[in-house]
This record gives sequence, C-alpha cells and structure tokens, in this order.
Amino acid sequence: MARYTGPSCRLCRREGEKLFLKGERCYTDKCALVKRATVPGHHGARRSKLSNYGVQLREKQKVKRFYGLIEGQFKKTYNRAEKMDGITGENLLRLLELRFDNVVYRLGLAESRKEARQLVVHGHFKINGKKADIPSMELRVGDVVEVADKSKSSAKFKAIAEKSVTAPKWLEVDTDKLVGKLVAEPTREDIDLPIEEHLIIELYSR
Repeated sequence: MARYTGPSCRLCRREGEKLFLKGERCYTDKCALVKRATVPGHHGARRSKLSNYGVQLREKQKVKRFYGLIEGQFKKTYNRAEKMDGITGENLLRLLELRFDNVVYRLGLAESRKEARQLVVHGHFKINGKKADIPSMELRVGDVVEVADKSKSSAKFKAIAEKSVTAPKWLEVDTDKLVGKLVAEPTREDIDLPIEEHLIIELYSR
C-alpha cells in the first residue's frame, strides 16, 4: 500500500507544529521547527492566511500525519466513525487510537508511530499469543500485546525493558515482560493530541 516515504520533519514544518513523528528527537534542539520553522518549498515562503476550507483541510492533514495514514485509509476510518452511535469526531479519534500500531506506540514499545508500524510489519509483536503484522488492526478491550519471543533478546527491546514507561489509563503495560493490555476504550479526554475534530467533520460534510 502507498505510504509517505519523504522526510518526516518536512510534514511538521508544513503544519507549523510538532507532530512528534521522530520520537525523542522531537523533544531536542534537533527538531526541524527549532532549527527552521519556515514552510517547506520556495525559499522564504510565508504562511498565508487560510480560508475556512483551508483551516479544515490543514486539520485533516495534521491528523492524518499524526497517525501516519494516507487519504484512502483516513476516509475509510471516517466513514466507519460516521455510522457508529455517538459523536462522529470522538468515534474517529477512538478508532485511530485503537489501531495496532498506535497501541504499540502508546504502550511505549516504540519511539514513534512510524517506528511502531515498521516493527509491527516486521513481525515483532503478538496479539493474544498469535503473530500479528497488520498495523491497521483494530484492538478490543481485553487484547494482550506482547513482543514476540524471538525479538525480546534484541538490543532494541532490551533497552525498552529497562525504561520506566507510563501508559495512558486505558492501557496497562509491564515493560519488564514487554507485555501490554487494552483495559478500556480511550475516551476523548484520554487523547492528548492538539486536534479539533469538529473541523474535520465540517470538511467532510461539505
């Protein structure tokens, strides 16, 4: 499936805010927005004032980039959220948070969602004791995510096992055993990203 393979920092510069696409690097002075906060493209380009449509579009693009989705994946997720009971915007964010790759990231088993996706695709995790390598899988309450036995001895996961990880309250994690569990569905209050989902609903409602 098609995916963005260009520089991650370029996406942050385009949106004008940190999307935390490169893990710990985003918290240091090496962050592109610290070194060069201009819009990518023509030298000296400035951010122009956006129309209502432009504001809505940028919000959708920002959320797509937070979670690493392409347009088709994002629209499919939105369509599902729209058909569910409850508030469409909150449903959308809940579905995005329940993606396998995002849960791996939230458990602290990867430094970024991009890295989590790569680790999932390469078969480094199991769900409920069975190998799982599809990043878009939707996890459910009670599902257990663990690092595959063959991967636990790698330097990457040994380093994670030595860290102190604080997972969101809808997840439980045991870093010593490299195991996490989904104990509840995330609520809107649990999602700490700077997202105004109503703008996305307005965009798709045009």
